[in-house]
Amino acid sequence: MLHVSLPFLICVALANTNLFSHVEVDLDYDHYAEKIVDSLPAFVAMPFNSVVNLGYVFLGLFWLRRKSRVGETDESRYMREVFALMALFYAPVQWTRLATLRRPPAVLDQWFTLPIFAWVPAWIDFIERLPAKWRGSHAAALELCSVLSYGLALAHERGFELALALHVALAVYKGVRVQLTHGDGRTRRHLLLAVLSCAGFVALKLLDHWLARFWLFQRLTGHFWSKVCDVLQFHFSFRFLTTMTHRAQAKTAAQQE
Repeated sequence: MLHVSLPFLICVALANTNLFSHVEVDLDYDHYAEKIVDSLPAFVAMPFNSVVNLGYVFLGLFWLRRKSRVGETDESRYMREVFALMALFYAPVQWTRLATLRRPPAVLDQWFTLPIFAWVPAWIDFIERLPAKWRGSHAAALELCSVLSYGLALAHERGFELALALHVALAVYKGVRVQLTHGDGRTRRHLLLAVLSCAGFVALKLLDHWLARFWLFQRLTGHFWSKVCDVLQFHFSFRFLTTMTHRAQAKTAAQQE
């Protein structure tokens, strides 16, 4: 909790300064295809895009409270619980962005996406090294680089998109590599579903207004379904990484016997 909440609070404090006053973010409802409902309170004025954020809460609680598998070590439990806490912390940021349309939550919505994606290669690094060679400093260094990479958004109006693309590419590359080393049919299915969910997350968000021309996406819009894909991306990443961790630990234990 400390390792997630402390960087979270530092980022919140920085986002509420003038440091990111020139970062390109969307601050009006016209950015979204879903129509606001004036009769509803601000925190659910865009009801479907707001309520879908509960998916991150349920997902985070599910994986945070999930019973440890036989053989799960303190280190592997740490990897799982940090990822679950990231999902929990992400939900109120997105909800606040929609409710207030203020710059700080919009910046945080972008910013937190990067270290969340970075935790995937950090976890895979743990799988590949396992406790004998893995050090927490490796994950901390990767997360720090990820947080600092948001500085690209200060350098160029498309800097965030570039940083996000690099994070996604690294996560997919590391996922495929560890799959080829330790994976089987089950983990391959989880990896494929995670990658497809990631593609849906990006594509549906970008096509939000275009899809709204079709009745199927006029109430439950592309942006809403992109968030559903994001939650699924989280879930299948959990499935892939926890199963892969268990397999790698079992293989190491067998080699030591």
